Amino acid sequence: MNYMFPASYAWGNFSVLAVGIWAIVQRDSLDAIMMFLTGLLLTVLTDIIHISVFYPPNNSLADVKRFSIGMAIFSLLLKPVSCYLVYRMYRERGGEYTFNIGVTHAGRDRSAYEPIDQQDAPPQRPDSSKTAQQPF
Repeated sequence: MNYMFPASYAWGNFSVLAVGIWAIVQRDSLDAIMMFLTGLLLTVLTDIIHISVFYPPNNSLADVKRFSIGMAIFSLLLKPVSCYLVYRMYRERGGEYTFNIGVTHAGRDRSAYEPIDQQDAPPQRPDSSKTAQQPF
């Protein structure tokens, strides 16, 4: 049988499908969903390469090959939608991906810091009516 695409096309897409099944089954794993998202993004790139390199140059294609190419292109067009949905699933599971190219700061911003080991007590401020004691 004469295949349209090489075996690497099928191996790549079926591997990502297997990781996707793993990501759906393991609901508490952020690693699985991140691997699935990364695999989807990589297969978008490899699918573009496969379709562009192995697309036949002539217009006389058999119906089966034309259908095969059409489904590969349709799959490629649906992958960005799948990536968006998988990213939403990643965010729902508690994942947070922040992409920051700015200069990193050595200190931390502690303005939003709330200690959890102390009970809610009003902040202790020095009384302005008392004068400070003089050192001896």
